[in-house]
Amino acid sequence: MPDCPRVFATDFDGTLLRSDGTLSSRTASAIAAAEAAGCTVIVVTARPPRWMKAFREQVGAHGVVLCSNGAFVYDAHVDAVVEERTIPAPVTLDVVSRLRGALPGIGFGVEGRSGLGIEPALRDLRAPDGTVVDDARRVAALEDLLEDELPGKLIARHPRLGPEEFVARASELVGGDVHLAYSGAPGLAEMTALGVTKATALQRWCAEHGVASAEVWTFGDMPNDVPMLGWAGRSFAVANAHAAAVEAATHRCAANDEDGVARIIEAALWRS
Repeated sequence: MPDCPRVFATDFDGTLLRSDGTLSSRTASAIAAAEAAGCTVIVVTARPPRWMKAFREQVGAHGVVLCSNGAFVYDAHVDAVVEERTIPAPVTLDVVSRLRGALPGIGFGVEGRSGLGIEPALRDLRAPDGTVVDDARRVAALEDLLEDELPGKLIARHPRLGPEEFVARASELVGGDVHLAYSGAPGLAEMTALGVTKATALQRWCAEHGVASAEVWTFGDMPNDVPMLGWAGRSFAVANAHAAAVEAATHRCAANDEDGVARIIEAALWRS
């Protein structure tokens, strides 16, 4: 195992970001230092591309971001989405129909390349840090939203089911047609096209760039990080991580509020 990997791949909320949703100056400096040393830093997140502009503004033109659980590849070097994997319209409509029939009261939203569209039931949608999402490009019925663009991620929320129970129920109903994940976003089930996950997106990027799993270190805190933690040559669950992430990781590191990812990057660069 090398002292310094070719790729550092990290979850965003709860891992790289502090609990208040900010990126510390220490972490921003660690990312820049890693790329200056010839490493690639990849952020692997449930967040959509439109929320990565602030990240780029803070760290500069450094890093690649696999957004929406792997549906979009945002390259911070050029400030653009350079790849997307969307859910076909017929699949989306069938999934929505079956979930509505089995779970009355459910509300939907779609994350596309150009932004978020939500149904009226999701007007109070909240980001992982608890703040109300107020940048939806359109509020309309799901069928109307699909006329704009295909979703990289379909999101759903039920007014009475907790997030983990909701994801379990939805998986029973439509798990053969889309991939469901729970990232910790308040009350949401998040669906991507079959085969599109954080892990497969990271694996695909690495294969395209000739990077082996042994040359990758990953960081995470939630169940949707488990596959990429298990795939990498070395993986770290932050001290504040969900039990599933702790079990999947090969190592532990300090909590997100203590710059755990930055500490590991700094130590690896120092040893190299």
